[in-house]
Amino acid sequence: MGWNSWNSFANIVNSQIIQQQARTLAANGMKEAGYEYVVIDEGWWLGERDTAGNIVVNAKQWPALQSGQKDGDMANIAAYIHSLGLKAGIYTDAGKDGCSMYPDSGPKYLNSGSEGHFDQDFLQFSKWGFDYVKVDWCGGAKEKLSGAVQYAQVARAIQKAEKTTGRKLYFSICEWGSQNPWFWAPGVGEIESTIWRTGGDIIPPVVETLHDAEHEKRVITSKNVLESFDAGWHPEAQHTGYFNDLDMMVMGMRGMTDALDRTHMGLWVISSAPLMVGSDLTRLSPTALSLLTNEEALAIHNDPYGLQPIKVDEPSPGIQIWVKPMTIAGRRAVAILNRTGVATQVKVDWEKLGLISAPKSLRDVWNRRDIALVNSTVSVPAHDLELMVVDGEDKPPAEYTASQNNITGIQALHGPTFARLHYANTSGIVATLRMKNTSGLSTAVALPPTAGSETGTVGLILPNGTADLSFEGRSAAIRTLDVYSW
Repeated sequence: MGWNSWNSFANIVNSQIIQQQARTLAANGMKEAGYEYVVIDEGWWLGERDTAGNIVVNAKQWPALQSGQKDGDMANIAAYIHSLGLKAGIYTDAGKDGCSMYPDSGPKYLNSGSEGHFDQDFLQFSKWGFDYVKVDWCGGAKEKLSGAVQYAQVARAIQKAEKTTGRKLYFSICEWGSQNPWFWAPGVGEIESTIWRTGGDIIPPVVETLHDAEHEKRVITSKNVLESFDAGWHPEAQHTGYFNDLDMMVMGMRGMTDALDRTHMGLWVISSAPLMVGSDLTRLSPTALSLLTNEEALAIHNDPYGLQPIKVDEPSPGIQIWVKPMTIAGRRAVAILNRTGVATQVKVDWEKLGLISAPKSLRDVWNRRDIALVNSTVSVPAHDLELMVVDGEDKPPAEYTASQNNITGIQALHGPTFARLHYANTSGIVATLRMKNTSGLSTAVALPPTAGSETGTVGLILPNGTADLSFEGRSAAIRTLDVYSW
């Protein structure tokens, strides 16, 4: 959760802009709601290095901010962000040239990627004091590199930097989904927590201060938001620290309405997608800010299982019911999405939520109130989304017991299926296992450490078909898997 400079400032970003946005984030209620990262995207570096290969930045663009600091030292802005109780993020590319060779505004700059300097650059980012790094793919795409190989090298460089400085660098992979990162990004380089982009940019930057014809014509539509959500649905790859990144949020930006803001927020929180806001925070309306800080919506987003939702029903074209299993037994987050231009009454079939009967309680998340549905029907306006939390009783699960650290023949024959995996991991570090189904899909499952003889539990969305789980080493053991009928 945090803010990123790209959507609203493109490559005109500088120290003054970052300070202004960081101050706003710290003061407008977002920090208290859990937004913590301030990420400097493309444009901070113009591709120059000194004779030792170290990154050189524009001293005027990134000046000293207090006595004793030097102009052109990125540690200055990282320290400023930290002084506000926030975390600092920075940006590079997995290739040689980086995305500054395709400028959104201003001149073209080459050599602004980190290829050939991975160990050097990620150590530098960590020494400067950054806590997060976004690694783009413009150079990698230009050179036709393997994302799985290149980002594994980046992960190893991050781990080396962390061992040297003791500072964690959260790893954001921005490969745009071109090489199916949901198959290889979970657990890449055995990094404990990773996000990976699942598609292209939600929209080119809308820079309000650039009044050229190109920027003036850019307007966000529901198509932008819904296509990013649709491209990002890979639930079998996501859980407990590994997340599909649907791209930065555009709430409050040009073209967004209150209804589209609700749809955007609802889809991102029920997906546990990164909430990296790309809006100019000084321009956010009270309504948009209220949505971004809605504590009940954020509780859905922050559920420890971190799962994506399952589409359980589409009673008519464009009317969809998405359900997210949550950590508390019998609890579901439910999004009723109306993609059409007509307001609709939607009848909810509770059995399709995996519940034995009608729920014990219902909560209207947007209005923060308990509700009683008449005839199990919800009214959803055109191009809008209703978001609820439902508490009921789970249907009894089918239980599978591990044999020699493997579980085979898991049945998920009616589409993606919710399951709880029980395990032990006394290694002290995150361990990974592989999950695959009969159609060949394979992804990683992360097992956070457990203490002593305690049993850990992670939520999973099993892929359609017959699936197998297999794991080796690291003092971790699979015990049982509970598979729920939906």
